[in-house]
Amino acid sequence: MSEHSNRISVAEWRQAGHYRQYQNLRIFCRHPQASADPGRPALLLIHGFPTASWDWYRLWPDLSQRFALSAIDMPGFGLSAKPRRLNYSIALQADLHESVAVQRQLKNTHLLVHDYGVSVAQELLARQRAGQLGFRINSCIFLNGGLFHGIHRPLLIQHLMASPLGFLLTPWLGKAALGRNMRRIFAPQYQPDDWHIDQMWALISEHKGQQVMPRLSRYLHERKHFYQRWLTALTDAAIPLRLIVGSLDPISGAHLADAYRQLIPGPDVVELNDTGHYPQLENPRAVLTACDDFWQAIGLTSTRS
Repeated sequence: MSEHSNRISVAEWRQAGHYRQYQNLRIFCRHPQASADPGRPALLLIHGFPTASWDWYRLWPDLSQRFALSAIDMPGFGLSAKPRRLNYSIALQADLHESVAVQRQLKNTHLLVHDYGVSVAQELLARQRAGQLGFRINSCIFLNGGLFHGIHRPLLIQHLMASPLGFLLTPWLGKAALGRNMRRIFAPQYQPDDWHIDQMWALISEHKGQQVMPRLSRYLHERKHFYQRWLTALTDAAIPLRLIVGSLDPISGAHLADAYRQLIPGPDVVELNDTGHYPQLENPRAVLTACDDFWQAIGLTSTRS
């Protein structure tokens, strides 16, 4: 992960965004403050655990040439508020994204989602299927994430944090531990350097965010509880879907692609065989190519120059 000249720090990412209030929560947003440009299709980017919208920085310049982009740091993540007693449910995160879309007058949008964000997208798709969503999702691309309970293989630290005693682990959730865990889930040839670990730690430690990570980790239980609802959201989506998988990811890699092919009718899967859990950071060119091929197939113009 070199390309030093293309790097955008968390500090620079913050300067390019703004804040809005949602249910007394201060939420960091990365999109124009005005309504979306009606001349361009909208693309909503939903980040994963435990980082934030900064994860999209390597894709942002290319995507912004084609789409009216929108990305937020969900409560508990990144540069947004992290109250210690909040119930960080997937429903809350879906409500927030719906609020942002409605406020920005996004009547139609496409989704590109990663990790924790796949569950948020599944809940939004479930609402759309039930006719209960305030905007229209036209397509969705999933990157590595726990689409199916029982297939997803969280790290031990994630299991422990999701347990009733997870709060006891917070004193050990430091930058060194983050670096070790990230290097386990990135592919060997795309290992994150110290600069990237520093940026990720800046996102997590903002507002002492490591103290709410046990609460955030409870989404693992929600994936079990809402398994059928979120599976049906995919099998009956009635919109184009694509899964792009970094196959070397031990959490949701090649085994996720296999399960997707078995469970989803007419599966559209692209495997990146040399890539791990963070395809958008590890191998952005390959991700853009796979996204562009999908968007062209459904009638959107390529973002490639």
